[in-house]
Amino acid sequence: MVRTTETDGDVPAQHRGRIGLFAPFILLVLVAALWSAGWVWVRGRAEEAVDQWFAREAQAGRSWTCSDRSLGGYPFRLELRCAALRFARSDVTFSVGPVVAVAQIYQPRHVIVEADGPFHVEQEGKVGDVTWRLLEASLHLTDGGFQRASLVTDDLRGQVTGVEVPGAAGQPIAFTAEHLELHARPTPGRFESDGAVDLSARVTQATLPLLDPILGGTEPADLGLDATASRAAGLRTRPLAEELERWRLAGGSVALTRLSAEKGRSRLQAQGTLALDESHRLAGQLDVRTAGLDAVIAPLVTEQLGERVGGANAALIGNLVGQLLGGGRRREEAPASGRPDEAALKPLPPVRLAGGKVAVGPFVIPNVRLDPLY
Repeated sequence: MVRTTETDGDVPAQHRGRIGLFAPFILLVLVAALWSAGWVWVRGRAEEAVDQWFAREAQAGRSWTCSDRSLGGYPFRLELRCAALRFARSDVTFSVGPVVAVAQIYQPRHVIVEADGPFHVEQEGKVGDVTWRLLEASLHLTDGGFQRASLVTDDLRGQVTGVEVPGAAGQPIAFTAEHLELHARPTPGRFESDGAVDLSARVTQATLPLLDPILGGTEPADLGLDATASRAAGLRTRPLAEELERWRLAGGSVALTRLSAEKGRSRLQAQGTLALDESHRLAGQLDVRTAGLDAVIAPLVTEQLGERVGGANAALIGNLVGQLLGGGRRREEAPASGRPDEAALKPLPPVRLAGGKVAVGPFVIPNVRLDPLY
């Protein structure tokens, strides 16, 4: 008599048990295979979109060259890498590199860009070179354009040659900035109707040695800007003159919510509206508050009036105007901290830009001319 230790139903049960044991691993392999196939498909679509964009730009007269281009980032993102990026148009060329643009596979419309210097640009005889320690940009895209764009950079260093500056012919214009931020977003409630875009910029510890003799000190400056530009939604990478003329004809303007500058003991704040007139010059009106600018303004006024009213009278008028525009307080009488407080800011009469001239209240500033921007 033969005995068995297993019933006929035990074998199928054990077989099913082994399948159940390996099922999670099989499922994981299937998911990985599907994900890989999906990533390859998305990568192909992205590469096709990049090729089409380069082709459209080339047809419009704008040539982009991404040397040693590669598209990777498997498994969770897409990375477009260029050993160097070059742009060429009839009026301007620039290059920068290396550049990498990254988008998560599950959020492809949020693109983060990192770029290394140097940046080199040439335009109509002017040449600029810029380096930095860190540069990052972020772009949130939507079906109708963009949701937000930002750029942040540290330790900016650069110079521009070929720019005609009175009293400094042939000298390069050098500049530095410890930190720079630029932000833009569609203005809520106004983007669809008049293409308005909110702009914000911050620059800390900026230097421009060429202006130090005029501004009366070598201290670095902190700058800030908050503004809204109307009719800005249609801006493209066309030549600057074409873009500005299109913007002017569309009735574009810039509303300055706050423009601020601080350099040593001197401060300035302004708000108002600017646009372009038919001669392509800045036009508009600003409300300005200043403090600590008397030592800067008085010599300028004295120099400009010297030949008209005589040296002694010009100096007297210059000192009076300088104290008025500087907040009624001499430079050496600034607070011990060396930094005027908010209350020290003195409002000026309205500053008007019209017909290529600048007027403060009823007085037109002599020898100051606004040239066409293009």
